[in-house]
Amino acid sequence: MQRTVLPLLTLAALVFAACGSDDSDPAAGDPDNDTLPPAGFDLDGTEYRSTAVEGHELVDGTTISLSFDDGSLSANAGCNTLFGGYSVDDGVLVVDALAQTEMGCEPALMDQDQWLAGVLAAGPAIGVDGDTLTLTTGDGTTLTMLDREIADPDRPVEGTRWVVTGIVSNDAVSSVPIDPSTGEPVVASMTIDDGRVALEAGCNTGGGPVEVGDSVLTFDAIALTRKMCPPPLMDVEDAVTAALQGEVAYEVEADRLSLRRALDDGTEVGLELTATD
Repeated sequence: MQRTVLPLLTLAALVFAACGSDDSDPAAGDPDNDTLPPAGFDLDGTEYRSTAVEGHELVDGTTISLSFDDGSLSANAGCNTLFGGYSVDDGVLVVDALAQTEMGCEPALMDQDQWLAGVLAAGPAIGVDGDTLTLTTGDGTTLTMLDREIADPDRPVEGTRWVVTGIVSNDAVSSVPIDPSTGEPVVASMTIDDGRVALEAGCNTGGGPVEVGDSVLTFDAIALTRKMCPPPLMDVEDAVTAALQGEVAYEVEADRLSLRRALDDGTEVGLELTATD
């Protein structure tokens, strides 16, 4: 997926306001609808991935993801992340307002962001059947979604090739710069196997010992080859080697791995990575 590179992943202003009406609430209040959420149903702490969409044709290779935590909703349709507060009122998802990150993507993905924002702002009716969640708007658009841990389980840290997709500096995540020789983002990756990490650092390659804990990776000294490359490749390599030193906190969600390393001055560096098959 080709993305326009922007310097930083930033937060937009509150650009989407929720707007619900009785017309967009086909299931609420219907005593014969057996897919209404059961009494006491709570979305908090759940995550879902789309398995089918009616009323919209998704861009090839994309899915819709939704997560709910402590009254906040996070949604993604393949490019930017939408987020805002939410509640459930009489079987209807009510979104107070949505903001979004600002990453540049191809137009079809940007349009899909807007479409998803419209679906969520329309006050879709909620249906629940075991691990399956459905959201249906008044115009008949229906998202069928499956519990994320079933639809898209966490990849193992070890034995997976993880490719760098973002570079972290404190709370900012920057896109991976473009390799001028290919016109594509610089390729950097790591694979952990049998107590060692094999590293493509952007320019050079190498590796070293690593200990895998429940939430922390502990790296020993990493040795790399010593060739020189153009600045974009060396910039990525500097970011990768800065992140993979000593104790590094990690978190896996589906095919995404987040790494964060705290520095002595209270700041942090890190990487965002995606699993490859």
